[in-house]
Amino acid sequence: MATYDLTPRIAPNLDRHLVFPLLEFLQESQLYPDEQILKAKIELLNKTNMVDYAMDIHKSLYRTEEVPQDMIDRRAEVVARLKALEEAAAPLVEFLQNASAMQELRADKQYNLQMLHDRYQIGQEQIEALYQYAKFQFECGNYSGAADYLYQYRGLCNNSERSLSALWGKMAAEILMQNWDIALEELNRLKEIIDSKSFSSPLNQVQSRIWLMHWSLFIFFNNDNGRTQIIDLFNQDKYLNAIQTNAPHLLRYLATAFIVNKRRRPQFKDFIKVIQQEQHSYKDPITEFLACVYVNYDFDEAQKKMKECEEVILNDPFLGKRLEDGNFSNLLLRDEFLENARLFIFETYCRIHQRIDIGVLAEKLNLNFEEAERWIVNLIRNSKLDAKIDSESGTVIMEPSHPNVYEQLIDHTKALSGRTSKSVSQILEHAHAQAAR
Repeated sequence: MATYDLTPRIAPNLDRHLVFPLLEFLQESQLYPDEQILKAKIELLNKTNMVDYAMDIHKSLYRTEEVPQDMIDRRAEVVARLKALEEAAAPLVEFLQNASAMQELRADKQYNLQMLHDRYQIGQEQIEALYQYAKFQFECGNYSGAADYLYQYRGLCNNSERSLSALWGKMAAEILMQNWDIALEELNRLKEIIDSKSFSSPLNQVQSRIWLMHWSLFIFFNNDNGRTQIIDLFNQDKYLNAIQTNAPHLLRYLATAFIVNKRRRPQFKDFIKVIQQEQHSYKDPITEFLACVYVNYDFDEAQKKMKECEEVILNDPFLGKRLEDGNFSNLLLRDEFLENARLFIFETYCRIHQRIDIGVLAEKLNLNFEEAERWIVNLIRNSKLDAKIDSESGTVIMEPSHPNVYEQLIDHTKALSGRTSKSVSQILEHAHAQAAR
């Protein structure tokens, strides 16, 4: 199943600290040799300040208590730098830790800056030091301290670019601490800024949206309402265009969300057209399953794909949920996915056949005749299928439905608009790439 592992595609769009949970999952699932994962961890750690963790991984990988001298030297360098940053930020940190002093702050940022300068001799130099200290804490793996200081920094910062950088760091810290509700709040703040901000290049804005969608995967599949929220975000035209142009592998997660989310069926028809359009650029068992059911009407192949979908879900680090004990569980989503996938198959099967033998369906569903009949009644009621059951012949009779010409025209127009938008994005990207050369 390593064939369907998206980590190599996803990792370049994440902060390197966010890659560690993916490697932890891959190590647990034993998708790759343990030695390969440990080497990947060390390579990541070498570009962070988590030197002690790197030393532990080195000992485990090479089965030794000795560590290279460059690691020892690097640790001393990190400790010295941390101490220097701590001293530089100390005046502001002491103020922030003083509850009575903090009561002097108001909602007016300019007032706060003037007050800090006049009463506590804290100016831009100390505020900048707080940012550097928070960033260094993050690199050391102290995500809680980093999140607190970055939050305070944003309340005092006048530099919009630096404030945006701090917000990205704050969201990453909350994700790594598994504070999903807070992380979702930061995600929504980032989205609002990205969508409203004036970027120097359209490509920069597209790239920011791609980063946001990749980071959001951690949040949406661990949030109670995340499967609806991922559709609301990814299925917006400007985000869907970014996916189709630069990150088609994200279709796996949008497809999964649609399959397990019955409340977003009205948007589902348009999404199937996207799956059909993008089959040449990206496909995996989950997107192929939808193509089998809704494009090719190949139900036997769809049932085969369901088994592959099950394996993909179980081996995908995002399609699981962190439990209270820190472990992953992909079983709940897998079971829900398979249940809805079967419904998709039989709903579509019912729509394209005029008469269906209940006995045949009962055999496919592994139910007796009476249970299958009840299941079909519920299916007809819930799916609003125009059908009735003929108990004497043991069949389901489907009433023919005639497509609305106006709806077809609107659908074709929407599809044309989507393809045009994608073509424009690709042309712009090519033009900027040529200009950069």
